Amino acid sequence: MSSEARAYLRGALDHLEDTALAGDEVDWPSVRSEAFRTAADARTPADTHAAILKAVRSLGDGHSYFYTPAEAEEITAASGAVTGGNVEGRALPGGIGYLDVRGARGDARALGAFVGSGRAAVAAADRGGACGWIVDLRENQGGNMWPMLTVLGPILGEGRAGSFVGADGKAVPFLIRDGAPRRGKDTWPWAPPAPVTRDHPPVAVLTGPWTASSGEAVAIAFRGRPATRTFGSPTRGIPTGIAPRELPDGAVLGVAQSRIADRTGRSYEGPLQPDEEVPVVREDTGTGGDRALTTAARWLERQPGCR
Repeated sequence: MSSEARAYLRGALDHLEDTALAGDEVDWPSVRSEAFRTAADARTPADTHAAILKAVRSLGDGHSYFYTPAEAEEITAASGAVTGGNVEGRALPGGIGYLDVRGARGDARALGAFVGSGRAAVAAADRGGACGWIVDLRENQGGNMWPMLTVLGPILGEGRAGSFVGADGKAVPFLIRDGAPRRGKDTWPWAPPAPVTRDHPPVAVLTGPWTASSGEAVAIAFRGRPATRTFGSPTRGIPTGIAPRELPDGAVLGVAQSRIADRTGRSYEGPLQPDEEVPVVREDTGTGGDRALTTAARWLERQPGCR
C-alpha cells in the first residue's frame, strides 16, 4: 500500500471511529484490520474506496453512507434541478388544512423553491381559516430538514421542537422562533409562511414506511406537542442526524452522529410508531380509500374549534 493510500484510508477510518453514533458497538481493531487487508495493494485513494464502504456498513445503522467522487458529483449535479413542487396544500371539508410535505433536496436555489412552494401551500390550505391541520409525511423520504421546518414553523408553534443527541449524551436543541427554525446560532435565509389563522391548532401527522431520515426528524418535531396525534404506519426507522464530510479526492463520507429527540427530551431509535396505526396503501393515497387521512380528519373534527 502506498503512503498516500494509507494516509487516506487511516483518515477515513479515524473519522468513522471518532464520530459515529454507533461507534461504541463496533469492534474497531477488527474493522481496521479488515479494511487494511482489503486495501493491501492500494496505490491511490480510489483503491481504498471498497474498504471504506465495507467499514461504513459495519456500523449497521442503516443510514451512514460513502459516495465515490463520481457518485458525489452526480448527486451534486442532480441537486441543481429546481422543482419547487414538493409541498402541496389544500383545504379539506370541515375547515381542515392539509399539507403534503415531501423531502427537500438540492442546492440553495432548489431549497428556496421548496420553501416558496410551501408558503403557497400553507396559504392555500388556510385560505378559509383552518381550524386544524393534517401534515402528511408519508412520502417524505428525507433530505434537508430545515426548509421543511421553515414551512411548518407557523403550525408547529414557537419554542423548542427537538434536539440532536450525540453518543456522549450532549443535546443540541432546535426550535422555532418568529416562525422559523433555529439551531443554536444557526439560522437559514428563507422567509417562513405567514402566521396561520389559528394559534396552537390541533395537528394530525401522517407517517408510513417511506417516511425516513429527516422526514422522521420532522415527525419527531411534532411529538410532545399539545393537541397533536400521529396516524398511519411505522416509519422506516433511521431517525438519526447525518454529518457529511468531503474527503481529499472529492469522495463524501456521511456518518450518523446523533439521535433525534423530541421537545420533551425523549430520543428515538428504529421505526416511529404512530399513536393510531392505520394501514397505509400507496395506491389509496388521496382517494376515498385513504384510511389514514379519513381517520385523522375524523379525529380533528372532534377537537375544540373544529366541532
